[in-house]
Amino acid sequence: MAAARNRHRRLAELTVDEFLASGFDSGSESEPDEAPEAETQAARGAARSLDGPGGLPSARWRKGRASEHKDQLSRLKDRDPEFYKFLQENDQSLLNFSDSDSSEDEGEQPHSLPETLEEASEEDEDEDGVSRGLKGKKRESTPVTLATVQRWKQAAKQQLTPRLFHEVVQAFRAAVATAQGDQEGAEASKFQVTDSAVFNSLVSFCVRDLFGCLQKLLFGKALKDSSRVQQPSSSPLWGKLRLDVKAYLSSVIQLVACVTETTVAAALLQHVGNSVPYFLTFPRQCRMLLKRMVALWSMGEETLRVLAFLVLTRVCRHKKDAFLSPVLKQMYITYVKNCKFTSPSALPLISFMQRTLTELLALDTGVTYQHAFLYIRQLAVHLRNAMTTRRKETYQSVYNWQFVHCLRLWCHVLGTVYPSEALQPLIYPLSQVVIGCIKLVPTARYYPLRMHCVRALTLLSERTGVFIPVLPFILEVFQQVDFNRRPGRMSSKPINFAVVLKLSKVNLQEKAYRDGLLEQLYDLTLEYLHSQAHSIAFPELALPAVLQLKSFLRECKVANYCRQVRQLLEKVQENADHICSRRQRASFSVSNQQAVDAWEKQTREEGTPLTKYYSQWRKLRDREIQLEISGKERLEDLDFPEIKRRKLGGRKDEARVEFKDLFDLDSDEESTMDFAERGTPGPSGARQRAEEDEDGSSSSGEVVSGSEDGGRDAELWLLAQGPQDELQDLQLSEED
Repeated sequence: MAAARNRHRRLAELTVDEFLASGFDSGSESEPDEAPEAETQAARGAARSLDGPGGLPSARWRKGRASEHKDQLSRLKDRDPEFYKFLQENDQSLLNFSDSDSSEDEGEQPHSLPETLEEASEEDEDEDGVSRGLKGKKRESTPVTLATVQRWKQAAKQQLTPRLFHEVVQAFRAAVATAQGDQEGAEASKFQVTDSAVFNSLVSFCVRDLFGCLQKLLFGKALKDSSRVQQPSSSPLWGKLRLDVKAYLSSVIQLVACVTETTVAAALLQHVGNSVPYFLTFPRQCRMLLKRMVALWSMGEETLRVLAFLVLTRVCRHKKDAFLSPVLKQMYITYVKNCKFTSPSALPLISFMQRTLTELLALDTGVTYQHAFLYIRQLAVHLRNAMTTRRKETYQSVYNWQFVHCLRLWCHVLGTVYPSEALQPLIYPLSQVVIGCIKLVPTARYYPLRMHCVRALTLLSERTGVFIPVLPFILEVFQQVDFNRRPGRMSSKPINFAVVLKLSKVNLQEKAYRDGLLEQLYDLTLEYLHSQAHSIAFPELALPAVLQLKSFLRECKVANYCRQVRQLLEKVQENADHICSRRQRASFSVSNQQAVDAWEKQTREEGTPLTKYYSQWRKLRDREIQLEISGKERLEDLDFPEIKRRKLGGRKDEARVEFKDLFDLDSDEESTMDFAERGTPGPSGARQRAEEDEDGSSSSGEVVSGSEDGGRDAELWLLAQGPQDELQDLQLSEED
């Protein structure tokens, strides 16, 4: 081997004349090692003749290879005239060139490496891990069969190799491209999956078994503790498998986006949750995954929403700095979009989004403060604009479901993360925004919105322990509404205050409005006083409520309303007496805050009469709400028969036209009074019967019979007028 290298080096030092003189056969690279020694000596002598004294390069060598080649060709004219003539006739450009042609070679500088090398970014590669140059290539696709999938599965369980993993990934990519309807991607793939049975078998193998085998290939054993994250990049084989894993993860995200079957999507999301360590290795694929998970979290089936949230939580727990803040922003925007409309069927989804978003916000209070400060300030700006401009558009920017649900969300967040030094300063501005929302338009039509705001303030006060004056906004309604007034009309169904923000003028006249309003006042008063039931100042806090409830009982004449309010009043007074008896035995002063806190804590643990009553009432109330929500949709789908009342005014007009020529009516008013006095169904009589029907004093059968009685009276009155006169010719008898 060394002799061959020496021979190649010596041949490189020979000139053209010496090479031609030595013979073509001896100079070929395929010449055997047993070459004649004479030729080797001649070559060495020719090499020495090029060197000057002292072994330094001669001036001719320094001219450059192009100039030296020109001299060699000139000597070729004398040594081999026939070959020189052949070159003149066939390749004249080889003989005629100047020294300027060698400037590039002579002036060539040695190459120097740059200080820093540029690395290829992931953006330069295709999303599937394939370089852009290979994208347009068309290859012959090999169809995948069930036997092929079984062979891959058995081989992977025995020993997964990088080559086998590459083939499985290529087949999986082809299956996903077929499911998406991507014809170009399917044609460019190495494999082709067209049969549904093959597709199901391949996807099932990849989702269930492939990554377990990959884990064994990378680390030698499967990871038993799922909570522990083992970085795949720490494996020595990661360099060989990196692009294939990247392509596989991209295909999984695409498959999750196009799957519609709930069970298949749930299996894929479980697989994605187990593959989170691999997604964390590729930031771009991880961002794509988070975007898809937020979409499923907001509008998928209940199981899919939970699994998507688990994936979001796992990613954000391990990469808080990179992904938590953008994920929180995207989830909050999605939450606001889904809260635009609220119905009994949408309430569970909104509640789920609220609770899960709160759980993610609790991961890092520093990041949560930035988002909470920004979005609470936006709510305050909307409220300030509405208070200053006083226009319908600005009112609508505040009095809508999105604004109310955002207030509810931030009250829930501040109450959940309490105590937190970072979020403690936001309690006061948030409570001021909620109170300002209540006071913006304090009319009866917006009582449902007031109820939602009162619940948010009650939740914030109970969770944080901060006193917020909520009770005045509840007791104010008792003073503004006259519960003794007879309702103007009857309603077919009760009003669900949980899904209503504004009432119509017709709703304010219904009996169901007052029934529902009193029920809401009962609930809100009980909930707020329950949150303060353990307070040492409960008797003083409950005193305005006791006075207002007593005043209501003195003025109200409706038995059903009085029964509910009297029950509430008794429980509040019983709890106040209990607190008074306990604090009379206390030996500390009011200024001793630590002793007061310890006393309230002990009272809460032991329980109070109002607390015990509230726990039982809450269970019954929740059961009623669930039955109401589940049954309301079924009732709305039913078509109840409606009682159609006869239009009596039209019959009166017909009677007028019929007897116009026979009777001289003085005026319309006179006829109206006449009909009313005689029992004919005029306007006053109809209004009177409508009021009786709305009060529940008459049934549907009485309505029909009443109308029949009115019609019978009209017929009797017409009969009393006598028959119509007939004119006949006078006939004389013959006797006359």
